[in-house]
Amino acid sequence: MLHTLYRGLTTIAGPAVRLYLDRRSTDGKEDPARQAERFGTASRARPGGRLAWIHAASVGEANSVLVLVGRLLADAPGLTVLMTTGTVTSAELMARRLPAGAIHQYVPVDLPAAVDRFLDHWRPDAVLWTESEIWPNLLAGIRARAIPAALVNARMSERSFGRWRNAPGLIGSLLSTFQVTLAQTEGDADRLRRLGASGVASVGNLKFSAEPPPAPDAAMNALSGALDGRPVWLLASSHPGEDEIAAAVHAALVPVLPSLLTVVVPRHAHRGEAIAELMRARGLTVARRAGGVLPRPEDSVYVADTMGELGLFYRAAPVVCMGGSFIPHGGQNPVEPAQLGCAVLYGPHMFNFGEITHKLEAAGGALPVADGPALMLAARRLLTDDGARARIVAGAARVTEDNRRIVDRALGALAPVLGAAGIRTAT
Repeated sequence: MLHTLYRGLTTIAGPAVRLYLDRRSTDGKEDPARQAERFGTASRARPGGRLAWIHAASVGEANSVLVLVGRLLADAPGLTVLMTTGTVTSAELMARRLPAGAIHQYVPVDLPAAVDRFLDHWRPDAVLWTESEIWPNLLAGIRARAIPAALVNARMSERSFGRWRNAPGLIGSLLSTFQVTLAQTEGDADRLRRLGASGVASVGNLKFSAEPPPAPDAAMNALSGALDGRPVWLLASSHPGEDEIAAAVHAALVPVLPSLLTVVVPRHAHRGEAIAELMRARGLTVARRAGGVLPRPEDSVYVADTMGELGLFYRAAPVVCMGGSFIPHGGQNPVEPAQLGCAVLYGPHMFNFGEITHKLEAAGGALPVADGPALMLAARRLLTDDGARARIVAGAARVTEDNRRIVDRALGALAPVLGAAGIRTAT
């Protein structure tokens, strides 16, 4: 009954949704040139042969399944992968990082007509849905067409579980779309089973199998030359309220490390000028990467307000603090800097990466800090004590290497869905 009501409401919601997307487009959160994709009208022809549709909500989820995309294309000759995401930043990431044989489209909004246009055009042979995206009309469309489907890298927090438990009929129907459910943790797996998911297994978090973000040699050489051996620390994927912490840490460390460079990579690049102004207001000399300049010896702060260059700055900074962790956002992915040999720090709000941080901390491969002053003390120690930094890096390497085979386990568990879709892999 709830889904019938939802379908009815979304059937008449088209004009309101269009106005909403127009407003988001004005704010730079939608791509006006590709808005038709959001209403199910494809901008590409469907290639012949088998097609697997992988959906990931945004940047983090999309990046975590890139390794799965690559393996599917390598192991199943002739297969096309259709990758859908819902954000402009994730589309930009896919444009740079999707391999040959993969196509990106924006996921359609969850209106019945848009869903039908999308599915009728692409006719996927298999669907791999990631993490916790639940769109009733899209899932109903998959079920109605009897497309083999799996929920991959699935999460189900205690909070979400509590909400869904109050609507067992609805969540049971939605989860019945998937013949296989691959959970990130045993806790996620248990909660998903209790909500009615089928074929549940915990194979681990695909973020551990993802390749670290790349860095072009020319850009790396230019940045290294500009740094010229200076001590560097990085606040990665910062959110509003955290840039002030970076400014305070820099000011406290300069008496100990006079040539220190603080690099701030905002989670959203459009915040670059606001961050630069904040730093200048505190008496710090700032350079912005979006302005096309490299850090100069006199610069205290380098605001790296460009897209897709975190791999460059992870390789340049031996000490990295994850943004989104000093506010109740849930943190950003610490695996990438850990893979690249950084000593990783983060604040008290890493609940989106609880399993990962637990493993890293248990191995001595990351260091949580309570607040800005604690961050300053930890950064000072790691920038001045090579042995302490090396111990954290070694602990992180043990965790990341132990977990790189998660994609193999995922592909093995997906065999029933891929086989039912006529997609044969070498795994």
